[in-house]
Amino acid sequence: MTAFRPAHHPPRGRIAWISPILGLLVILFIYLTHRNISSSIAFPHIKQNADTNCPSLPGMEDVFVVLKTGVTEARDKVPVHLQTTLRCIPHYIIFSDYNETINNVQLHDVLDSVTEDIKQSNPDFSIYNRVRAAGRTALTTSDMNPDTNTAFGKPNNPGWKLDKWKFLPMIEETLKARDNAKWYVFMEADTYFFWPNLLAWLAQLEHQRPYYLGNQMQIADVVFAHGGSGFVLSNPAMRAAVTLRRYDLDAWDRVTRDHWAGDCVLGKLMADAGVGMLWAWPVLVSGQPSELDFFSEGYRKKLEQIRDLWEFERRWFREGNRKPVLYRDVFRHMVRPKLGGTVAGWDNRIGETPGESSLSLVECRVLCYRDDKCVQYSYTDGKCWTSHVPVLGARKDEVASGWITERVDALVEDMGSCPQPKWIVS
Repeated sequence: MTAFRPAHHPPRGRIAWISPILGLLVILFIYLTHRNISSSIAFPHIKQNADTNCPSLPGMEDVFVVLKTGVTEARDKVPVHLQTTLRCIPHYIIFSDYNETINNVQLHDVLDSVTEDIKQSNPDFSIYNRVRAAGRTALTTSDMNPDTNTAFGKPNNPGWKLDKWKFLPMIEETLKARDNAKWYVFMEADTYFFWPNLLAWLAQLEHQRPYYLGNQMQIADVVFAHGGSGFVLSNPAMRAAVTLRRYDLDAWDRVTRDHWAGDCVLGKLMADAGVGMLWAWPVLVSGQPSELDFFSEGYRKKLEQIRDLWEFERRWFREGNRKPVLYRDVFRHMVRPKLGGTVAGWDNRIGETPGESSLSLVECRVLCYRDDKCVQYSYTDGKCWTSHVPVLGARKDEVASGWITERVDALVEDMGSCPQPKWIVS
């Protein structure tokens, strides 16, 4: 297990959390001699934190971490990363669509190198141009619209529509910022990595090879790494991607313009550069612990809740644990203690299929007990849903949920244990 993040669109025919090809060779001169190249970015170099809560992270010096965000979310979401996920990281940079400083850390405008023709003619850049001219005071209520995530993203969210333009420039600007890292780890403002897990996984791979590691998703015929789940590129993969894009910048701008998902555009660039994606599930997954199905196999494992995960990870190491964090550990420490009895105003997320008619919550509970495999139930509006898989869920008015905890514990025991992590290497 390494990273958590909400899902973006389901697989056809997509995934991410950390538990756990040859490309084009390039000459740096090629991409430094073409249009609109911005000056090199000075990236922060953070000395080892004196905080004794920072574990020793062998291999972290070889990694460059990139956090992608935007002006509509940065002030709300970046500070927690500076206090948690980035706190002990020696080399990182934060890219946004607006140059600003948050908690004394510089955020860099990754869209600075995009041509003025595109910025002035494409409506996706409306919010960018207003903020660039007048600062944050130019933001409107509609700019801050969170919108509902659909199969085609968030079409009514201006920041989301602009975000797709960041992916390809981000690869090039990252390489300018630090061109000698072995691995480049990309994350978003709602991604969480278990760094010891990630480093242990990367140690199994040859950084000299062009690697593209991510939570597999698919749109049409393009398989790509879900950006929100976090993805990893080796140095040769970075160079291959930058070289191919530099060969015809206008063509790749057109690809971005005509697509709705920037992570998919990056996946196409990687594939065309000869760098196939190594499917990283279940090392990288999307979602958060409260919504995760820890017991089923498949593409539905999820995770997030950054500060809760950070505090769990600190406790894990303070207690002397040095092995990778597994799904079993997260369930036992973060989810199982919260399961028990019946809770009003709570939905344990099992209402996706039609439920049985039920006169009361008590009758719903009885229905669950009558099924030997039922471990949880949920009641609302005269309907009862039961499930063979335990999920924590979230607050929701007019819903009541409960669990049969002895059966949940029996499920845990039946799952057994994993004495050694099985890393994905091919």
